[in-house]
Amino acid sequence: SLLVAVTVTPALSSLLLRGVDRDSGSRDSWLVRQLKRIYEPSLIALLRHRGLVMIVASVMVIASIATLPMFGRAFLPEFNEGTFNISLATLPGTALQESDELGSMVESILLANDAVVSTARRTGRTELDEHSLGSHAHELEVQLDLSRKSKAEVLAELRRDLALVQGTNITIGQPISHRIDHMLSGTRAAIAVKLYGPDLYELRRLAERIRLEMAEVEGLVDLFVDQQTDVPQIRIRADREKMAMYGLRPADLDELIDVAFLGVVTSQVYEGEHRHDLVVRFAPEYRSDLESIRRTLIDTPGGGPIPLEMVADIRADRGPNYISRENVQRKIVVQANVAGGDLRGAVEEIRARIKENVELPRGYFVEFGGQFESEENATRTVTLLSIVSLLAIALALYLEFRSFRQTALVMANLPLALMGGIVSVFLTDGIISIASLVGFITLFGIAVRNGILMVSHFNHLIDEEGLPVARAVVQGSLERLNPILMTALTTGLALIPLALAGDKPGSELESPMAIVILGGLVTATLLNLAVVPVLYIKWGRKGQV
Repeated sequence: SLLVAVTVTPALSSLLLRGVDRDSGSRDSWLVRQLKRIYEPSLIALLRHRGLVMIVASVMVIASIATLPMFGRAFLPEFNEGTFNISLATLPGTALQESDELGSMVESILLANDAVVSTARRTGRTELDEHSLGSHAHELEVQLDLSRKSKAEVLAELRRDLALVQGTNITIGQPISHRIDHMLSGTRAAIAVKLYGPDLYELRRLAERIRLEMAEVEGLVDLFVDQQTDVPQIRIRADREKMAMYGLRPADLDELIDVAFLGVVTSQVYEGEHRHDLVVRFAPEYRSDLESIRRTLIDTPGGGPIPLEMVADIRADRGPNYISRENVQRKIVVQANVAGGDLRGAVEEIRARIKENVELPRGYFVEFGGQFESEENATRTVTLLSIVSLLAIALALYLEFRSFRQTALVMANLPLALMGGIVSVFLTDGIISIASLVGFITLFGIAVRNGILMVSHFNHLIDEEGLPVARAVVQGSLERLNPILMTALTTGLALIPLALAGDKPGSELESPMAIVILGGLVTATLLNLAVVPVLYIKWGRKGQV
């Protein structure tokens, strides 16, 4: 647009405006004349009460900024994808047939809701899958018809109905949202409270204590702890002294166990265009029989094979179904979603409850992950870049005006625009996300442009045409009324469709940004026409009135 403005626009003007009567081209339309007729006496009255104008404007800006801590915070706006992803898990070790029956029952509950069009279910995932799941875990995709009910209403109904399914942990999200959560924290929820420590059983106890505290936080849904439970195991503990007597190394024992129980690929079998690995390992009945394992022969370097029980203690035991680690430390995760959208408020309350009511032993600590962590990092980055941008804008203004006073005067438009953006967020969902922050940054650029239009024209009337400051301010404000209103109106009209789109699929990111810009445009435009002339007379020209 900058290139078009400095190249194409002058060329087209020289062609299309040739022969146009100068007086007829400069005459205002009826609407503009009426606006000026209202604006001129109002401006003169404001200039007579400059102190009151500045006090009122300052109070309005301070009051709006003071409400910022009351707003909710979120990383991204809540998406509306038209599809739900439901993760359901029962106790680890549940047989596939029983798990399948449970999944079918859940599908029946879902299909009983008139907003559910169809369901698709996957029970478990293969061990070779990147995200392997046992037969106790289900993933359901639920296609919705939201023509009669809102997404929030359907979500509340499904959570209420699925709460009747006992002995399960259920998380409801959406496909893209689930992937974002999984990428950010490794979980499928917006909040991940990660508890680290050396002892698994103590981790489970503390995690349950944290879960009970989180259950008291209003707005949390899909709350559950990682399902770590004890399952039957066969424990093989090597006797290093006996192994040394037979010349065996720990690696020899590891190799035997790997081949016998996990299997080793020895060849490949081709079946048409398909290729299959040929895996050698013990038959299932031998892998689960304790006596067969004890009698398993292991070759020794100095003699014949010996039974495994001669160099290892082999016994039936119980142990955790899995051990989760991060940064070489054992962990367990308590996860939850937020129904109201105020992610930061929920996390701050959780953090306060844990600090006050949960005593962590030495060596145990908590970290918060998920969208909250990303929101904090993104907000910090956007804030830093915003400060750098504002400093660059201030430097450019100073190089243009060569005056700290006039630079500060133009920058005074920023809090005026900020006020409108804050009010627009308050009137909608009351949640500030990264999309809203981008809207504020865009708004600052638009607000500064309006201030430049006013101040540069005041300077021109005073320096080039020799008008007194007061007269130049009134005349300049009237002459810049039309351009300022036109730029604000064209920008606002372009943003209205995005702002009205609300939570329609595909508009979740653009809508909060457009709402902030629209709200800021209103206050920045109106207050720019009222406050900037007052400030210019007060401080714009030192010693001149």
